[in-house]
Amino acid sequence: MPEAVVELWGLLAEAAAGWSPWEFAAVGLAVAYLLLAAREHVACWPAALASTAIYFVLLARAGLVFQTGLQLFYMAMAVYGWWHWRHPGRRRERLPISTWPLRTHLVLIAGVGLVSLATGWLLARSGGTAMPYLDAATTWFAVAATFMVAQKKLENWLYWVVIDAASLVLFAAQGLVLTAALMGLYTLLAAYAGSRWWIRFRRQLPVAACPT
Repeated sequence: MPEAVVELWGLLAEAAAGWSPWEFAAVGLAVAYLLLAAREHVACWPAALASTAIYFVLLARAGLVFQTGLQLFYMAMAVYGWWHWRHPGRRRERLPISTWPLRTHLVLIAGVGLVSLATGWLLARSGGTAMPYLDAATTWFAVAATFMVAQKKLENWLYWVVIDAASLVLFAAQGLVLTAALMGLYTLLAAYAGSRWWIRFRRQLPVAACPT
């Protein structure tokens, strides 16, 4: 076996020794959420609620202030997303995939970017969190992207590809190895989910009622 492979295997084994059962559970539920969301299955929201409840505790212990607060938002959005997908209104059986115009995205990116810089600067001065600017940026953009998922906006998956890649760096720096690996997987799954939503959006495939 090549020496590089042996060394990599040793590093993974050493990291795995520090993984907790709770982190495994949070990761499993998070993966389930994304796979179900890619299929537009309403069960993605209960999986998200359980995963974020666990992550709230894990990230608080890791000292990531904004990421911890983000989990509270995720829990609220899981409830909202579940309700909104099941009650789309106007007698529609299922909430359709839709898009936002480019101008809306430019305004969103500029606004969230400014908020991220401001809060990152405040966190850096207070010294209350690790990697303050990255922590703030991934948090605020995740807030926007999560709302877009609940609204079934097609472009949300482009946001998630960038957010997940940045989060990989953030979590790896804090020693959350399994969660960092999850972010790498999430980056790929977000691209996969985006392609599925794009096909449905373009072809306007008939869809059945949301499962209960």
